[in-house]
Amino acid sequence: MNKVRVDIWSDIACPWCYVGKARFDKAVQELDGKVAVEVRHRSFELDPNRKPGDTAPVVDMLVKKYGMSRAEAQAGEYRLQDLAKAEGLEYQAEGRDHGNTFDLHRLLHLAGERGVEAEVWQAFYAANFADEASIFERDRVVEVAVAAGLDKDEVVAVLDDPERYRDAVRADEAEAAALGATGVPFFVIDEKYGVSGAQPTALFAEVLEKAWNEQRPAITPIAGAEDADACGPEGCAI
Repeated sequence: MNKVRVDIWSDIACPWCYVGKARFDKAVQELDGKVAVEVRHRSFELDPNRKPGDTAPVVDMLVKKYGMSRAEAQAGEYRLQDLAKAEGLEYQAEGRDHGNTFDLHRLLHLAGERGVEAEVWQAFYAANFADEASIFERDRVVEVAVAAGLDKDEVVAVLDDPERYRDAVRADEAEAAALGATGVPFFVIDEKYGVSGAQPTALFAEVLEKAWNEQRPAITPIAGAEDADACGPEGCAI
């Protein structure tokens, strides 16, 4: 059966990706039985120049990067917490870390090859936004990835070799740039429609259904003899 393919460029460090994916997932659930959807994670780093192991509290990062006050940064985190809760998500508004996500993206490509991409993707989101422990610590990354379905030895091997899946991550990022995506989440639906940002569930459902219907062109009736033999609810005339 054909499916609507959706490529989602996102970053585990992006709160709007966390919220936007939840809204998108609700749209897919609402259309269950009507629209078949295939989703693929695509890599996008919001802070690609941050060195591995260089972590900082989220509020500190926001103050430094955007020039806002600590009060403004913290208030923004509380607003995001409320938005996440509205989507049924847990969100730690205080004490979260921000760091380099390159290794997480590489592991998501491994997860895609092993058939557990969705599970690892959601587990990384939950670990970053809902849990108190930092996802930017190696032992925590291994723990979360294994709990989500990856083999521990494979996870460790990928983390130990920075070249593994490097090209896959960079290819995703290059494609995003070619498509004109400057931020995430960015959804490309059936290679036809681009949807930017954490849009409402209703919009995602509308675009998914539109793409699905366009895969199946409307049947054009051909006029013929009105009395041609046929069967109907009342039976078959002989």
